[in-house]
Amino acid sequence: METKNLADLYDLPPLEWGPIEARLNDALTMAPGTGGPDRHSAWLATINADGSPHVTGLGALWVDDAFWFVTGERSRKGRNLARDPRCTMSLATHDYDLVVEGSAERVIDPPVVEDMAARWADGGWPASVDESGLALTAEYSAPSAGPPPWVVYRLTPHQAHAVSTIEPGGATRWTFAED
Repeated sequence: METKNLADLYDLPPLEWGPIEARLNDALTMAPGTGGPDRHSAWLATINADGSPHVTGLGALWVDDAFWFVTGERSRKGRNLARDPRCTMSLATHDYDLVVEGSAERVIDPPVVEDMAARWADGGWPASVDESGLALTAEYSAPSAGPPPWVVYRLTPHQAHAVSTIEPGGATRWTFAED
């Protein structure tokens, strides 16, 4: 991983990826009082067919060095990702704002889909695997996900930027080795 200090102009040290990743591993929720200004907000940006951005809020998990999320195949983000997997996930925590750039791949491995359903269920969203074994269903989801079934995506990071929101401050970019 390559690290670039974006705040050396202010004589601030680079941020360390380890504490940021440790916070991501703690399962960020969108419940009030859990982070950000008052809660964690995750935002996914995809690319519309005309090249313009499409940004939507969603729930995401950080597992095995990647963001995981779901959406309906016919939702705008689902159609955008099917056409162009490049995307960006942004979120705010109490300690930093983070943007992760990469590409999202639809997950079609039934054991992995089952594992992610269990993780979401453990976190409070009653997701379960549907009869296809390749998608999730539940009593509810975010309105932006569209109707079930919801397919699982893994966003593999290529680059991340973080800006500290606490003293002493700082800003850093990380470039990750691509597989």
